[in-house]
Amino acid sequence: MPPGSTPSASSEETAWAVPESLRPALAHRYSPVYSGAEADREMRLLTDFSTCGDVVTANALRIGKLPFIGVIDHVTRRDQRVEPGVLAPLAIRGRRVVRNPAGMLTLRLREAVREMVSAGGGLLEVEGEEDLASLALVESLPSGATVIYGIPGEGASFVRVNAASKENVRRLIDRMELRKVRLGD
Repeated sequence: MPPGSTPSASSEETAWAVPESLRPALAHRYSPVYSGAEADREMRLLTDFSTCGDVVTANALRIGKLPFIGVIDHVTRRDQRVEPGVLAPLAIRGRRVVRNPAGMLTLRLREAVREMVSAGGGLLEVEGEEDLASLALVESLPSGATVIYGIPGEGASFVRVNAASKENVRRLIDRMELRKVRLGD
């Protein structure tokens, strides 16, 4: 950008940022958390589910369960990289890449999830952080689906999508700080 110029409005992205006061509510467990063989057993029982997190998405594929949508950011807190080939069956269905800064939920991420729901699912790769994509999944998936998101050091949370979980997500997003951020295109 030339010196003295200002960014155009089109180069800014709407995002919802997590204020410090909301962190305890986001850390609260709103649904059962399973780990290891118990998580695999619960996942095998599901027919309509989506995943948020590299490890939980790879684990679903490892046990032969194909999520409708899998959201990843190529980063795990266990320092174990998920091999791209593991994700191939999901990417065949469809693949999108979107930028989303840490601690935020961008409009682009929310729209990408909605578009993938309409288009038949697939792999959503996030450049940045995918943690809050679980909110977008609950917001956009139909009632009856399940959203599974990884909780480092604990396992995976299984959230049933219904009117109550959608309302809870709406309230959480309403408590976030609306911002304009530059993501760089």
